[in-house]
Amino acid sequence: MDSARPRFSVGLTGGIGCGKTTVANMFGALGATLVDTDEIAHALTAPGGAAMAAIDSEFGREFLTPEGALNRPRMRALVFSDPGAKARLEAILHPRIRDAALAQAAIASGSYVIFVVPLLIESGTWRQRVTRVLAIDCDEAVQVARVMTRNGLTEEQVRAIMATQVTRQERLAAADDVITNNGAKALLEPQITRLHAQYLAFSERMSRLPVERL
Repeated sequence: MDSARPRFSVGLTGGIGCGKTTVANMFGALGATLVDTDEIAHALTAPGGAAMAAIDSEFGREFLTPEGALNRPRMRALVFSDPGAKARLEAILHPRIRDAALAQAAIASGSYVIFVVPLLIESGTWRQRVTRVLAIDCDEAVQVARVMTRNGLTEEQVRAIMATQVTRQERLAAADDVITNNGAKALLEPQITRLHAQYLAFSERMSRLPVERL
């Protein structure tokens, strides 16, 4: 494919506990290239990560672990209570996440690229970088129960996290495609198979367009 030609891409998003990783991995097994912004963020904030010097300078040594990684519990408590701190952290992380994600996509060899972006709608910028938005949806009761089981949090804590994200209705309104994930993995397979076929067709169609029309 011409390196100057944009390629078909999907922005996969969903609220906490909706099953984004499960769905993304199933698309990956079908041949899509996955670019996971959470994994990139973890790498940036690991010991020696590319964001750690800026975080140290902006927030101080108390927000680092003894090993030099981001002290996630302490930072989480700060940004939940201080919107200004949240904005400062995002100003450090978001440009670096974006650049790393686009660099990964540029060398992707899969049929198409799926960017896994939990806060895609909230960011306000990712929508312009992907061809389609795919929302993973589930009932709120299922969402809360999954996160309580997985993370050992109370219902109040889970709902506090959910309150920092866009509402389910806003996410669905922003999506081009929706996968419902309320139950067993077997219920996901036909939905993913159908969308994968559509995405392959979209990708093929995009690859045939003259460059000047893209």
